[in-house]
Amino acid sequence: MPEGVARRTPSGLPPDLAGLDRCLVMGVLNTTPDSFSDGGRYLDPEAAVAHGLRLAAEGADLVDVGGESTRPGAARVDPDEERARVLPVVAALSAAGVRVSVDTMRAGLAAEAVDAGAVLVNDVSGGLADPEMFATVARLEVPYVLMHWRGHSTTMQEHADYDDVVADVRRELESRVDAAAEAGVDPDRVCLDPGIGFAKTAAHNWAVLHGLAAIHQLGLPVLVATSRKRFLGELLRDGETLRAPVDRDDATTATATLAAVAGAWCVRVHAVRATADAVRVAARWAEG
Repeated sequence: MPEGVARRTPSGLPPDLAGLDRCLVMGVLNTTPDSFSDGGRYLDPEAAVAHGLRLAAEGADLVDVGGESTRPGAARVDPDEERARVLPVVAALSAAGVRVSVDTMRAGLAAEAVDAGAVLVNDVSGGLADPEMFATVARLEVPYVLMHWRGHSTTMQEHADYDDVVADVRRELESRVDAAAEAGVDPDRVCLDPGIGFAKTAAHNWAVLHGLAAIHQLGLPVLVATSRKRFLGELLRDGETLRAPVDRDDATTATATLAAVAGAWCVRVHAVRATADAVRVAARWAEG
């Protein structure tokens, strides 16, 4: 890791995860019909559970279950529909011994998912979509991923306007951490996600990744989620044709490995096996 950057781990993790001396791998499990790379594949609960078990077998330390697409332009899902998509899968995977995180912007679902066995709440809105989220997370006493966010998917790219994207993202994350602490959230349980692809152009995304040290300077664990995102498709485009999402996994593994080397606590990916291998290599390399 870069000099002066120490990998940090949020408090409240199960001991088997807290004891890992390397970057963790979070496997993506979208129980949605409209996610940008795998929408519809795991909408059926049995298919979703089977895929979650497969991700865990391939090396995912956490399986992140989400029932609402956050791709650019996606409309919000009905709360009851999100619950129906998420809770049975969280419960079944947890019962099978898989460590599960819940990907939701809704406080009520976060609480129900933790009751069903989830060990972490991953909120892409950083508490802005639901005013009850911070108080709920404070009560749940589980680790909480707080992402940089400027608006819902239907309008977020209208807000991709920065004076200095790295400095602005850092300042806005710090403000949300302060707000969470004022609401009773233990800062030691908070992880930061700089929000790659959310209200950011491709150039913004690369600048934030290059400037991760500034996010680390806030003193909290950092999660990096680049998997299959459009900025990778743009980098790898063939003329006017973007590289398809499912063909961006090698590039995803490269960015995840670099994030791990830069001190990330966790990386979130769709294709787990290669990244799980890569973070282990990076940890062993660092040992010398």
